[in-house]
Amino acid sequence: MGKKILVIGSLNMDMVIKMEKMPLSGETILCDNINHMPGGKGANQAYAIGKLGGDVSMLGCVGNDQLGTKLLENLSLAGIDISRISRIEKMSTGMAVIYVDAEGNNSIVVVPGTNSKCDIDYLKENDDLIKESDYIVFQMEIPHDAIFYAIARAKELGKTVILNPAPAPEYIPDQILAQIDYITPNEIEAVKMAGIEGSSMDDIKKAAECLLKKGVKNILVTIGSRGTMLVNGEQCKIFPARKVEAVDTTAAGDCFNGAFVTGLAEKMSLEEAITFGNLSSSIAVTRKGAQSSIPERCEVEALY
Repeated sequence: MGKKILVIGSLNMDMVIKMEKMPLSGETILCDNINHMPGGKGANQAYAIGKLGGDVSMLGCVGNDQLGTKLLENLSLAGIDISRISRIEKMSTGMAVIYVDAEGNNSIVVVPGTNSKCDIDYLKENDDLIKESDYIVFQMEIPHDAIFYAIARAKELGKTVILNPAPAPEYIPDQILAQIDYITPNEIEAVKMAGIEGSSMDDIKKAAECLLKKGVKNILVTIGSRGTMLVNGEQCKIFPARKVEAVDTTAAGDCFNGAFVTGLAEKMSLEEAITFGNLSSSIAVTRKGAQSSIPERCEVEALY
């Protein structure tokens, strides 16, 4: 068992709709089926950490409804401490509508619901859990002012901060970026945050270097089937992905993030933790759904 990990983030029920191709504007198409699956970037990453053997707690909010109950039950099955997740009366649990095409690509529409209640006051009420944890993991599906508050608080307490900037924010204050130890955008999020036009490898590298200049210690850009690009003050290196046939990429980034921080908490080197993340996500994309796609620890270890 490694050091303690705290995930602060969203919990959603995913409504997954499979179709041959994404609809164009104004187009009506038929889909094969609809499935309800536990999700939310925060919950997905916490679930991955738990499933892969990490010591993880979560802060977030769900409604006092059936969807919220199902989400909490599923997290418990992965060994996550859910005791501080808040049940909000008279508000619906967050939902995400996920469109998945025949190639495994996805588009997502999120309805925040109770995720909006994961605010500064709630985080202050659970300050002791931040104090007890070693690694604090964030995404961008809860109020941004709460994220910025908690990042600053975590660094004040000497914690290691990991931010997965998804969905890509319009703005993160430079003083907050300077307090992030690891930022993990995908290639689209990286260039958007840096204000760069283009999607070539050179553009992605420039975007990462821009974030480095703003004070982020390590930038890990997930670049799909090509793997992960690491940029920090010492190196720029691509860690190749294992070649697989993707079925559903919905939680690929969440699985990578969960596995990566689990590796760090177990005192893997940075390079080893990235490899662990790549291997874990390479399994996840071969399965349907978000949390349902996360592999067991033994499945990842079998790939080494």
